[in-house]
Amino acid sequence: MLTGHKCQFSVAGWSENSYQDIGNGEKLTKAQVIKIYSGAIEGESSTEYLMSYTIRGSAEFVGLERLSGTIGGKSGTIVIRHAGIFADGIARSSWQVVPGSGTAGLAHLYGEGDYSAKLGEPALVTFSYSFSPNSN
Repeated sequence: MLTGHKCQFSVAGWSENSYQDIGNGEKLTKAQVIKIYSGAIEGESSTEYLMSYTIRGSAEFVGLERLSGTIGGKSGTIVIRHAGIFADGIARSSWQVVPGSGTAGLAHLYGEGDYSAKLGEPALVTFSYSFSPNSN
């Protein structure tokens, strides 16, 4: 069974570059982001986001994040798959641990979650996880 937890992350680095300017503020970008987690997840991650900005200034994004840290007293790495939106100064994402991506103590971690972050503030993360492949 998945159990719910809360933590937060702060952005320690952000590098974003446009790879296609469409015009009128519309563009496609790639962002490389370093995050520091505290709380139920302790660790650091590197995330690659692909973002699509609209003329309204909002953006939809997808990404892969490699997290190195401790969850539930176990240490290792996992990969997280993101899908989200940035609008009105708030980023929101839902995410899932990529099955089979865990190493060491996190080798059998399964989970999902979401976060919400106002621009320039730590993200509030809610996630559920289990160390069993048969968790629902």
